[in-house]
Amino acid sequence: MQVLERSKALAITPLFRLAFRPFFLAGCVLAALVIPLWLAALGGSIDDWTPAGGWLGWHRHELLFGFGLAIIAGFLLTAVQTWAGRPGLCGKPLAALALLWLGARLAWLINAPWWLLVPLELAFPLAVAGVMGRTLWAVRQQRNYPIVVVLLLLAGVDAVSLYGLSEGHEGWQRQGVLGGLWLVAAMMGLIGGRVIPFFTQRGLGRTQGVAAWPWLDWLLLVGSALAALAYASGLALSPNGGVGGLFAMLAAGHGVRLARWQDRALWRVPLLWSLHLAYGWLALACLVVALWHFGVALNPSLAVHCLTVGAMSGLILAMIARVSLGHTGRALQPPSGMTLAFVLLNLACLSRVVLIIFFPLPALWLAGLCWTLAFALYAWRYGPMLLRARVDGHPG
Repeated sequence: MQVLERSKALAITPLFRLAFRPFFLAGCVLAALVIPLWLAALGGSIDDWTPAGGWLGWHRHELLFGFGLAIIAGFLLTAVQTWAGRPGLCGKPLAALALLWLGARLAWLINAPWWLLVPLELAFPLAVAGVMGRTLWAVRQQRNYPIVVVLLLLAGVDAVSLYGLSEGHEGWQRQGVLGGLWLVAAMMGLIGGRVIPFFTQRGLGRTQGVAAWPWLDWLLLVGSALAALAYASGLALSPNGGVGGLFAMLAAGHGVRLARWQDRALWRVPLLWSLHLAYGWLALACLVVALWHFGVALNPSLAVHCLTVGAMSGLILAMIARVSLGHTGRALQPPSGMTLAFVLLNLACLSRVVLIIFFPLPALWLAGLCWTLAFALYAWRYGPMLLRARVDGHPG
């Protein structure tokens, strides 16, 4: 029976043997295209077509629900087979899910009619939540049930964004996307809190890792969910002392975690310092939001881009660079160019969050260039790995 299952798995086109393959590759190609298109539209070079919601609405929506959610789906649908001890989604069902994601992206870009755009857009996160929920329920793995809840909430805030789009209400569009961003931050805290200390321990060859503090894990998860609710409801869109206190608590909690994980040796390993820097941007994003709510004269956009460019995208690039190696049977040594990609992405965040205060237009273009090159480097160096079978001959 095992021989038959193995032969069936090996007969599948390599791209659709596990979810990380199509979604990591497609997500990064999208990331490398969205920013140049957005900057071209911002500069007035594109005036003969407009995506759903206009170029600004498309830009902020697609970087979260297009790029971000693709990577999340690829990671979760791959990891769940290890968590649950059951085969991951593969073959025709995986190809159908990837086509669903692609269809939603094209629908947004060409401004498809509502009867087509809405079901395509919402079907993807619901389908991912359904597959995750069914797999975890089959083995009653309660520890990971919160992940399914977050996926369902992401579908909910996406619906808020879609409703705002249909009603021409820019505020609801923005609330839906900002609520979604802080839900992703909740997932980053949940998953990052597990894998960053584990990867650090393994990467440095330490015999013992940093023990988790369950109370802090739950505090950050619940706090991030409340932060997402505050944005989705509109409460966090104007200065509020209570919301500021919530984000100050999140900043402190993430900072404590980061301090506990520190090891001087990790700064010599690109696959590790990239993870820690990304998590540091998350703590900083929470701090900037808290300061703004307490009355400090800061542009809230700085916190948003600290979260999206530095934390979310930084953690994504660092994670997929490692996961792609492990799941294609390779040693955990990134190919040439990836250290540069990590540097470029952090430079993109520095430009978009700090330099833009002093040199607005040059910093914006520098951030866009660095971002695009970082994800283009991943697609170039890892694309062949994702399109080919594992080097060790195993399925997956």
